Amino acid sequence: MSKDLTIGEALRQRGISRRGFLKFCAATASMMALPPGMAPVIAEALEKARRPSVIWLSFQECTGCTESLTRSHSPTVEGLIFDTISLDYHHTLQAASGDAAEAAREAAMEEHYGNYILVVDGSIPVGNPGYSTIAGISNRDMLMETAAGAAAIVSVGSCAAFGGIPHANPNPTGAVAVSELVMDKPIINVPGCPPIPVVITGVLAHFLTFGTIPELDKLGRPMAFYGKSIHDRCYRRPFYDKGLFAETFDDEGAKKGWCLYKLGCKGPTTYNACATTKWNEGTSFPIEAGHPCLGCSEPDFWDGGGFYKAISTPTADIGRAAVYAVGAGAAAGLALGALSRMKRSPSMTWRRGTRHVGKRVLAAGARSAAHRCHHYLRAGYSGATSRDSDAGQEKRPGRTARLGREGRFANHHHAFCIRP
Repeated sequence: MSKDLTIGEALRQRGISRRGFLKFCAATASMMALPPGMAPVIAEALEKARRPSVIWLSFQECTGCTESLTRSHSPTVEGLIFDTISLDYHHTLQAASGDAAEAAREAAMEEHYGNYILVVDGSIPVGNPGYSTIAGISNRDMLMETAAGAAAIVSVGSCAAFGGIPHANPNPTGAVAVSELVMDKPIINVPGCPPIPVVITGVLAHFLTFGTIPELDKLGRPMAFYGKSIHDRCYRRPFYDKGLFAETFDDEGAKKGWCLYKLGCKGPTTYNACATTKWNEGTSFPIEAGHPCLGCSEPDFWDGGGFYKAISTPTADIGRAAVYAVGAGAAAGLALGALSRMKRSPSMTWRRGTRHVGKRVLAAGARSAAHRCHHYLRAGYSGATSRDSDAGQEKRPGRTARLGREGRFANHHHAFCIRP
């Protein structure tokens, strides 16, 4: 298929109808968290866009990222290669080998200089060039040579994005991420071990559609896929809010699908689309299969402590304490669930007794969980002041989270309420 064809022309040659093409554009818009009205814009852009050259380099890696790519269903890897891009170099998927393979990479670099997309998976060893070479060329030299003419770089997988497992202590090869060597090119990090298939193809589709890199977070990850934590979008979150946790992998809590936080789940500090996009055509993801999140899309996840150890330790029993863990980004039990819901909705009002923090009211006599919440709220909300009057407050019963000696509920004197 000619590289000079536009994507629209290439699709028509393969018998794709206009209706089918628009469905693909609508699915792409949805996948990238764009409004439905953007589908025609995507269609127009793709109709006119030329199939860009893509050079894929694999360094210190396990081929897991490529395996993940081959399982993409929206678009499929076949559709991506034949309809959307020209994959000119890829160690695993290309037919050529040896000198012919390197000749293909050099030809693509020369023909499309300044316009091709460079995809990298695997970390780069800088401790000794001999740790990893391709056709007698060190990983570092091949990266720098190929990156010079790239329009943008996509670092696929945690190894390319953050160094990954090769970078783990004691890092014997001196493994580094792409961004630590290439400083003058736009880089999109797509971490994961491996990344979700449709996230890989979705990032490429975004660049093809708009000609620019998507909005990124502080770690260079696309906000559309890495903007929220797995914890925030997890279907087990209601059990976390209720303080219902599996203690072992075979107890009643595990059988009932309770939260895996105590079994080491890193969902509260891990940002990825696993809970919504899922794997195997949206079938499932690790937490749904009964295993805690390992946090593989975060930097240095391999050195973050035991995979089956809770990410933070409460100051008291989870059933009684309300732990506001700002630094760790996680806490435990019903109290934190109440706090997070209140934080997201400014209209919510804390009510009980006469102690106030702004418009939030806490029980004056509480000396356990609610009392600690009072201090954490005072520290965590700017402009908070103590007031002695609740004049104008409507007297209505509210939902009560009671924390006490028995684990989840106790007498009402140690309770706090949230009212919308």
